[in-house]
Amino acid sequence: MAVEKPLIAVVVPCYNEEEVLPISIPKILDILDRMAVKGLVARESFVLCCDDGSKDATWKVINGLHSADPRVKGLSLAHNRGHQNVLMAGLMTVRDLCDAAISIDADLQDDPEAMVEMVEKFNDGAEIVYGVRGDRSTDTRFKRLTARGFYSFQNAMGLETVYDHADYRLMSRRALELLSRYGERNLFLRGIVPQLGLTTAKVYYKRDARAAGESKYPFMKMLNFSIDGITSFTSKPIRLIFMTGLVFLLLDLLVGAWVLTAYFTGQAITGWSSLMLSVWFLGSLVLIAIGIVGEYIGKIFTEVKGRPLYAVKEEVGIGKTL
Repeated sequence: MAVEKPLIAVVVPCYNEEEVLPISIPKILDILDRMAVKGLVARESFVLCCDDGSKDATWKVINGLHSADPRVKGLSLAHNRGHQNVLMAGLMTVRDLCDAAISIDADLQDDPEAMVEMVEKFNDGAEIVYGVRGDRSTDTRFKRLTARGFYSFQNAMGLETVYDHADYRLMSRRALELLSRYGERNLFLRGIVPQLGLTTAKVYYKRDARAAGESKYPFMKMLNFSIDGITSFTSKPIRLIFMTGLVFLLLDLLVGAWVLTAYFTGQAITGWSSLMLSVWFLGSLVLIAIGIVGEYIGKIFTEVKGRPLYAVKEEVGIGKTL
């Protein structure tokens, strides 16, 4: 529930972000300062930078930022575990230390000024506030088309997600507590959070270019991310395989009737081309079906092993100045 002057934790996943952190973290701190002056948040509100096993000097930069301002905390994972896992690590670290947490990427493509409106909606009673892109005019045509396809494909497959929302959101302490009960290993937070069933709101913003560094989400990575989300939340692709099989069974019956008719009427013609096309087409369909089923078997394999999502290597500032 919303409280007067809530203590806000801003969780920032980081992977090879040594260039952008000295730019983005001061901006976030400045926004927290301005909100504290207005009485929107507690002055003890802080930023938690979560290093996902970066190969550059990201962790060193985080330590330097903490030395300059103790409100900057740090969490370093032992290995690179992926965006969803490092984000989950950060959220679970702060869930007992704050009244609400805001997750935002380090590159500041998601407008950090939208955090002000997020906190306002939280203070008005919303327990989950989604940051939603209200304008894609800066994207290339290809990016817009693939983004629309990304969300449309997920919805068509039965996955409940918020259109044009990534992982820029505010979650109350109660929302974080409910999230902690989801023990799955194949994390797709964009699909989990809408299932929590709490009061939600949306904040619209314009996405900017990266402050520095390179994008960590090229097209193929986004495609794999979408497939992981679908296979983690719905069995609809398997149902589609079954329905496709039924359709081809009906077609086989029709083709069989035609072949028998042609045979008994003396019109049968041996056709190599049609045979080869049929074999290749059905062979491809079988391989696709096996691949989809294999995705689900792989998910089951990962889940039953029950391995931890992440291992924390180092911490800085956590539990010492709060």
